[in-house]
Amino acid sequence: MNIRFTTTARRGLVALTVAAGLVLGVAGCGGSGDDDKKPKESASAPRGGDSGPSAQEGQSEQPLAELRGQDGLLLRLTSAERDAGGFVTVNGDLKNDGSKRITVPAALRGDETEIIRHGRTLGGATLVDSKGKKRYYVLRDTDGRPLTTTDLGTLKPGESVPVFMQFPAPPSDANEVSFQLPTFSSATIEISG
Repeated sequence: MNIRFTTTARRGLVALTVAAGLVLGVAGCGGSGDDDKKPKESASAPRGGDSGPSAQEGQSEQPLAELRGQDGLLLRLTSAERDAGGFVTVNGDLKNDGSKRITVPAALRGDETEIIRHGRTLGGATLVDSKGKKRYYVLRDTDGRPLTTTDLGTLKPGESVPVFMQFPAPPSDANEVSFQLPTFSSATIEISG
């Protein structure tokens, strides 16, 4: 009988502990009861009158260049950054600016055998340093895949996809280069970093 009493007491104690934990948990998740009061100002909130939007709000990033291609394709280059590893990464958006659904042309991948095997890419892109008289091709990994956006298919009207291409970096004094991509107009872009 003593064992039965102890077991029942333990169950009661466990149930009481669980119930107390649930009550505290619900109380912790609930509001503070001050819902009708107005919120306190944060330390970073501007003091004084309404200060309209900041300079960055509502403005889109100014592109480095916009290149027009065939069938209404538009390539908007947003950055070209040099990193410490000796590479330049060019970022942007490829957009169908036309009124019909289009397939991204295979010509954008270039005509090198290694790149052709890896599908629709931007592997045909190059950077030209006219000062140093050198052309820089898209880098490839050890399997020959270009270090660029891959598997580009079809784009609906108005649809855009983010794209990137990685190149060997020109010398540090070559900050302006010409960006070229088959079927697109070329443009001079500035490398940062």
